[in-house]
Amino acid sequence: MSKLFVMGMGPGDLGLVAPNATKALAVCSDWVAYGYYLDLLGELSKGKTFHNLPLGEEIGRARLALDLAAQGKNTALISSGDIGIYAMATLVFELLDMQLQGKENHPEWLDVDIEVIPGISAMQAGASRVGAMLGHDFCTISLSDLLTPWETIDKRLHACGTGDFVVSFYNPVSKKRDWQLNHARDVLLQYRPASTPVMIGRQLTRPEEEVTFTTLGELDAKDVDMFTMVSVGNSDTKHIVNGEKNWIYTPRGYSKKL
Repeated sequence: MSKLFVMGMGPGDLGLVAPNATKALAVCSDWVAYGYYLDLLGELSKGKTFHNLPLGEEIGRARLALDLAAQGKNTALISSGDIGIYAMATLVFELLDMQLQGKENHPEWLDVDIEVIPGISAMQAGASRVGAMLGHDFCTISLSDLLTPWETIDKRLHACGTGDFVVSFYNPVSKKRDWQLNHARDVLLQYRPASTPVMIGRQLTRPEEEVTFTTLGELDAKDVDMFTMVSVGNSDTKHIVNGEKNWIYTPRGYSKKL
């Protein structure tokens, strides 16, 4: 039986591609992904058949990957970061669910052997660059309202503030969405100080990487693009400086034992 490997390739650095993902890529004849991710895999891609579908064609990529695997080809469906976090894995299982409900006409999909391989997410990569930002309870919120109503996103922003979670914002801005991040900032300022540490990480682990230390009060959408991860600390998160080194960490409460 052929296999469909649903995998995350990590944030971009080949050294952060999980060993199990590397093994799966090696045994797959066909790779399905957004072209930029295929480019990042570089030397691992020699001799493979690429199926490059552009941004906005996520459903098409999931369908194609299932079709290729159903045809007997070991196939890799690839996303950056972790494929189970705001990525393609959910679409694969949603399509299978629809087939089981009789809403699709692809019974061959149900015979595909699927293995999900996790990857290092952008929020983990960003946290590692600045120290230990995710050291206590945290959440993620996507600021894209293409698939989720803005009213729902706004409700989650307030819940994040009430719960005092460290938060990593996915899809913080795009060319057509330039106000949501500033709105999120203003919501969080109702619950935590303007001095709260913020990490802005652009192209994390990639050659173009830029990491900026700022505060919640100074956070501005004009400094962020679609290749950027923004993480905001909670009310206890600390920014410390050791010579030329800057670190952000969120304590877990060990001060009671130290």
